[in-house]
Amino acid sequence: MKVISLHNKDRIESLLRRNAYLHLYAIGDLDDFFWGHTTWYGLRDGEQLVLLYAGTSPPVVLALADEQWEYMRELLRLITPLLPRRFYAHLSEDLADALSAEYQMISHGTHYKMGLRKTELLNEVDISEVEQLREPDMDDLKALYHASYPSNSFDPRMLETGHYYGMRRGSSLVSVAGVHVYSPTYKVAALGNVTTHPMWRRKGLGTKVTAKLCRSLLGTVDHIGLNVKADNIGALSCYEGLGFERIASYEECSCEAKC
Repeated sequence: MKVISLHNKDRIESLLRRNAYLHLYAIGDLDDFFWGHTTWYGLRDGEQLVLLYAGTSPPVVLALADEQWEYMRELLRLITPLLPRRFYAHLSEDLADALSAEYQMISHGTHYKMGLRKTELLNEVDISEVEQLREPDMDDLKALYHASYPSNSFDPRMLETGHYYGMRRGSSLVSVAGVHVYSPTYKVAALGNVTTHPMWRRKGLGTKVTAKLCRSLLGTVDHIGLNVKADNIGALSCYEGLGFERIASYEECSCEAKC
């Protein structure tokens, strides 16, 4: 089998659309906003894709398969010499072995891909206290992440999309929901950096800000998804209550070359 690098957006999209919720992040990365940071690998005789996204530090490798697992394993093995020395990976479960010969891998556990399918449940949530966040809210947003989600992957550029929503108690921002990926061109969005201050958890604030965000996004996108760790029972309950369903499981890993 021969590795190829793909550059045609239409061809890439046609492969990803076979399972839009599974590949939602990758579809969003076709948008011009993200495209310049992407490298796409495939097999001439197969229909699997691996995305290397270099717009973060470390870069991220997405290798998600819903069929033809043997092709994805072979593709990962063949592109290993082309990958960075250090990266973060999203791998369909049982694919980590394809990289383990060359990379020291630290697993961050099983995660779920989830997709919003029961949108009518969003209308049952009171969102009257939720406000849209703008550039002047940046310092408050960073303070909240520092207090409640220090390992966040917040990209300040995403605030410019207009799809960050929060709730305050007094003058303090205490809950927020935003997007990792947003593309009105490809009509997809991936939620991310959702958090509530530890002092205000278990009061339904996260549900409210997420519901408001989703209702806003549905005006411009057809598919809304998210990633969540499989053992985060509270988050799973929240998302399922809003109409999200589990699409697939996968593993997140930190990878560093052995030599």
